[in-house]
Amino acid sequence: MSVRKFTRPRRLVLAVAALVALGSGALAAAPAALPSPVLPSPSRGLNILVVGLDTRKGVTAREKEAYRLGGKECGCTDVMMLVHVSADNRRVSVLGLPRDSLTEFPAGHRDRRSGATHGTHAAKLNGAWAEGGPSYAMEMVERTTRLPVHRYLEIDFRRFMDAVDQFDGGVPICVSKPLKDTFTGIDLAPGTTDVGGGEALQYVRSRRADGQMDFGRIRKQQQFVVNTLRKARSDLLGDPVQLMTFASVLSGPTAAERRGLSTLDLMFLAMRLRNLTPDRMEFATVPVLRFANVQGAGSSVAWNAAHAEEVFARLRADEPLPPARPTPSSEIPQAEYRPAGGASLVCA
Repeated sequence: MSVRKFTRPRRLVLAVAALVALGSGALAAAPAALPSPVLPSPSRGLNILVVGLDTRKGVTAREKEAYRLGGKECGCTDVMMLVHVSADNRRVSVLGLPRDSLTEFPAGHRDRRSGATHGTHAAKLNGAWAEGGPSYAMEMVERTTRLPVHRYLEIDFRRFMDAVDQFDGGVPICVSKPLKDTFTGIDLAPGTTDVGGGEALQYVRSRRADGQMDFGRIRKQQQFVVNTLRKARSDLLGDPVQLMTFASVLSGPTAAERRGLSTLDLMFLAMRLRNLTPDRMEFATVPVLRFANVQGAGSSVAWNAAHAEEVFARLRADEPLPPARPTPSSEIPQAEYRPAGGASLVCA
C-alpha cells in the first residue's frame, strides 16, 4: 500500500532542514546544538495521553474487507495509554487505561453530539472523547488520575496503518501460542512475524481469541509499542528526513489541538529518548477490581481505587511503577496488576 503524502507547515520544514544540515548523525548531537525544544520539560516528568480512535475514515473498501474493518465505529477512544517520560529522560512508563473504565462526568459540560448540557452522570472513560472531544478526554484523564496531561496524540486506523508501513519489512510481533481471531482476521503461528500496517492493526485490535478480553489486547498493544520503538530506533534515528516523514504521518491533524503532539514535538521527543533502550521501559494496566453494571454507563470496569492511587502517586512523584503485589488485586484474573519491563516484551 502506498503512503499518502502529507503537507507540512513551512516552519517545520525549516526546522528539519536544520537537522538535515547536521548530517545523518544529527540525532546523536548534544541538545545544545539543536533548536530550542518545543516540548515542555516538567520537573516531575512529561505525561502524554495517547488514544486510538475506532474510525474507518480514509480506509479503502479493499482494506476494510482484507482486514475485517467493516464493523460499526464506536465513536470513542478504543485505546487509551498514559505515557510518562521521566524528567531525566531515562525511563518511560506506559499505563493502559481500559476502555470501559467506570468514571463520573461532572455537571456542566456540553455534549458536542447533541448540544445538551449534562448533569453529573456515570460514564465510561472512553466516552469522554465522544462527548467533548480531545480536550474533554484530557480533562477527564487528569481528573481521574490527578496527573497533568502535557501532550496528546490521537491515532485512527488510517494513520496507524500508514505509520507502520513507513518501516521497511514492517514491525515484528510474536506469540508463544497460535493466535487466530475470526473477528479481526489475524492468524499467527507461534514465533515472530514481521507485519505491515493492516496486519498490525488486526493484531492490536484482537481481544476475543485468547480469553484475555480487553486486558489481553492492552498487553498486545504494549508489546507492539516496544517493538515499534525498537524498530524506529534502529531504522529512523540516523535519518532525520525519514524520521520527519514518520512523525508527520503519526501526528496527523490533531497536532492542531490544544496540547496536541506536533510533528516537531515528536522529533524532539525522539532526540530526548535516543538512548532509551527497552530495559528502561515499563508497562502496566491500571489496577482493576471488578466488573460493574451501572445505570447510564452499562457494563463497565471498576478500578481498585486504593491500588490505582498508589500507581498514580508514583507517576506524580516521577518514580517507577510499584511492583506487582504477591496476591491478586483484582477479582478479574485477566486484569491482575503485573508490570512488565520493556525488555521482556521484545520479539527475538
